[in-house]
Amino acid sequence: MKINVYCKNIDQKLEVEAGCSLADIACSLGDKLPFNPICCRVNNKTEALDFVLYQPKLIEFQDKTAGSGPRVYTRSLCMMLYRAVAEILPGTQLTIEHSISHGYYCRLGGYTSVSQEVVDRLLAYMHALVDRDLPFERHQDLTADVCAIFERQGLVSKARLLRTIRELYTTYYTLDGISDSYYGALAPSTAHIGVFNLLPYKEGFLLMPFDPADPSRAAMPIEQEKMYKAFTDYLQFNHIVGVSDVGELNTYVQHHRAADLINVAEALHEKALARISDDITARYRDGGARIVLISGPSSSGKTTTTKRLAIQLMTNLLKPQMISLDDYFVDRDRTPRDHTGDYDYESLYALDLAQFNADLTAILAGEEVELPTYNFELGKREYRGKRIRLDSNSILLIEGIHGLNPELTSHIPEVMKYRVYVSALTTLSIDDHNWVPTTDNRLLRRIIRDHKYRGTSAEETIRRWPSVRRGEEKWIFPYQENADAMFNSSLIFELGVMKDEAETVLRSVPYDVVEYAEAYRLRKFLSYFLPINTSLIPSTSVLREFLGGSSFKY
Repeated sequence: MKINVYCKNIDQKLEVEAGCSLADIACSLGDKLPFNPICCRVNNKTEALDFVLYQPKLIEFQDKTAGSGPRVYTRSLCMMLYRAVAEILPGTQLTIEHSISHGYYCRLGGYTSVSQEVVDRLLAYMHALVDRDLPFERHQDLTADVCAIFERQGLVSKARLLRTIRELYTTYYTLDGISDSYYGALAPSTAHIGVFNLLPYKEGFLLMPFDPADPSRAAMPIEQEKMYKAFTDYLQFNHIVGVSDVGELNTYVQHHRAADLINVAEALHEKALARISDDITARYRDGGARIVLISGPSSSGKTTTTKRLAIQLMTNLLKPQMISLDDYFVDRDRTPRDHTGDYDYESLYALDLAQFNADLTAILAGEEVELPTYNFELGKREYRGKRIRLDSNSILLIEGIHGLNPELTSHIPEVMKYRVYVSALTTLSIDDHNWVPTTDNRLLRRIIRDHKYRGTSAEETIRRWPSVRRGEEKWIFPYQENADAMFNSSLIFELGVMKDEAETVLRSVPYDVVEYAEAYRLRKFLSYFLPINTSLIPSTSVLREFLGGSSFKY
């Protein structure tokens, strides 16, 4: 039986045999596809190339650089690394912890450091896997049987997670005799994963995928000492409370211990802010730190962090006054655009720098200044009678994504400034080989916030997210190591808290738009978390900035 398939890549309908795979169609297209596909969107949902078609579909092939391609590439690369560890260091536990320095930080159980010799052996074996062109074979079996497979391989965290989500069947992959699972598609074979590197780093090593700017070479690491320490500090906390992965978090929820975890995690936030406040106060009393610049990427919780820091400073007998850089956005029709034509809200020049500097100069001179308020729904700056004046023991807190950019406050002496970088550095893992991406955490926060408070649909937020990420890479991340202090605003339990509301908003994304692929992926991701009652969250929590119910005014 023949079926019709519309291929967006060539803008044509194709008549194909029912029961053929996406790989078969890609092969039949030959040179009509100008790239080697690694996955495909089928009715705006990402599928592996072994996906079989029985009904008419809309398809769009993707290479490793586009759409879901980079994620497919990275997942496949992680499984190749696991296969290499199983061969070179049998019985050794591999943990892929988090992204850092343009790569992914990995540890080996029982190793306090990883030598260049070990790294070289792993790398050579991975390249041999590429040369052998081995398939990533997808299977689906009863969850109990899959758990047994993982336990035999020592993948305890995977089995624990599967038992907590209680799905009847589970999809997993095999590669050259070993099994593993990932929350998304893998490449057809190892030959598709030819560009990567391994580098010794701290107690472990970095897994470096291809460089997005030049996919023909592996990414190069950058120095992120402060970021590494922030991750490490929080990982130690995870270890102390016994929640390092989603399976352990779900176990807490099942045993009605979520409230205990929430109380401890919120106390950790409070303690970190108290330390930063004490450091600022010490510098203030030495004649410096008259301005505190609080920066971070979108949805990192900068606003709530600023308000909580202000309370801590008040306990140190200082008088904080706050300014949000968001209120200095130019009117929407004057906003710069990026190379795609989208509004570039992450650009430094999306701010009215002239007005901001004029107001800042006047404030520091002791004058009373009326501050603007930005109306996000109208895309215009308004004046509503909000005034500010500094007096004795006053300290100015300026919050916004460009706080650490030297150009923003170039006319202010360095001794007068204290810089705080805020980000949601998620240290929770799904399991030993699947981490919780920090960007996914922030995106979910933003989807909920934009829907509740900015009149923006999940579809629109997802559509704009690539532009946001490009802006962060250009305007925010290059300056993060300038910070005097880093504050990790992530909360180990937050995805369980956001789950129900996020899923509801994500379901509103229609099937017939390309953003559905990302909405579906995020829903799949959230399916691993058991829900946590939002009533357990304190009114001062950073999560209240997104969920509502905060005791702070925004």
